[in-house]
Amino acid sequence: MSLDTSAVPSAVPPTPLGVPLSADPLLDSLTAVFRRVLELAEVPADGNFFLLGGDSLVATRVLSAVARAHGVELTFEEFLADPTPAGLAARVTAGTAGTTGTTGMTGITTTTATATATAAR
Repeated sequence: MSLDTSAVPSAVPPTPLGVPLSADPLLDSLTAVFRRVLELAEVPADGNFFLLGGDSLVATRVLSAVARAHGVELTFEEFLADPTPAGLAARVTAGTAGTTGTTGMTGITTTTATATATAAR
């Protein structure tokens, strides 16, 4: 009796469009966000968001996705400091992003803006 190996699922999960997974699930997640919002098949870990075609409006989608997926609200200034998947992963991991960062609007923090938006609903 022989084993039909084609019937056994692969131990390595398939990746979208052949993009290899790294050893870091956080980095993989952030790279996937960049690929999705930039509509690119591949984004390297050190790929600069703006050089890959991103703009400030699309960057807000990245920041929103990071907050939803990882519970960390990065400021736009933090994003600009290193606009790469690896740079964002380092900020999320280090916990340098707080939930009271600025939104880019003078004197308004993300917690204030979130509370205001929630109250307005």
